[in-house]
Amino acid sequence: MKTVVITGSTRGIGKGLAENFLARGCAVVISGRQQPAVDAVVAELGQRYGADKLAGMACEITDAGQLQGLWDHAVARFRRVDIWINNAGISVPRKPLHETAPEDIARIVDINLGGLLQANRVALGGMLAQGSGQIWNMEGFGSGGQAQPGMCAYGATKRAVNYVNKALQKEIKGTGVQVCTLSPGIVVTDLLVGDYDTASPEWEKSKKIFNILGDKVETVTPYLVDGILKANKSGAKVAWLTGGKAFRRFMTAGFNKRDLFTEL
Repeated sequence: MKTVVITGSTRGIGKGLAENFLARGCAVVISGRQQPAVDAVVAELGQRYGADKLAGMACEITDAGQLQGLWDHAVARFRRVDIWINNAGISVPRKPLHETAPEDIARIVDINLGGLLQANRVALGGMLAQGSGQIWNMEGFGSGGQAQPGMCAYGATKRAVNYVNKALQKEIKGTGVQVCTLSPGIVVTDLLVGDYDTASPEWEKSKKIFNILGDKVETVTPYLVDGILKANKSGAKVAWLTGGKAFRRFMTAGFNKRDLFTEL
């Protein structure tokens, strides 16, 4: 049984990952910004998978002290942390950069990049001290060099994930710690939809693409979890939406009508 800490796991992809790790016999530490939301997910999943496999703690990932508290809480409950997944992050409304509020720019950089660095610092320190462990950093739009109008700030923070991973893989070379990459592709959640004005022509265009390339949480997360549990080297990458899969989706789009947004 491995112990898994997942930041941002009270909803969406993070919660889906938690459920699938629990289904495979792992112990999971739930984390989010608000303790009531954490407690609700711990109670819900505990009823299905056993309270002995779950712990939870609110954590603001930009706060180094709270991140250390999350690590300490996991170790106190389950003795060690085998897998730490940096899933927590935010988006901001899709706007040209010059129309984006200064506070939105500061917030997304602080959370998506600053929080990522702080969380890696804490997890690396703990795993180096215990002698082993895996850190998984989550890619997103922009990580592969994609660029779209209105996505400058978000894409820049996700592009940085690649550099962080490469740099840390060099730093931990020769140790028992592994730094790896998780790429979920386009997962349809309320966070994704929340970036758009759903009454706009832009949304209708984007919705068509999402229905071709996107998937739901319950489709993607089992694959990601199985890939994580099989990985055994630093630099491993588990990607759902590969180039080949995207090509096949576009080629068959005319025959395979999908609507992923009916339940959102």
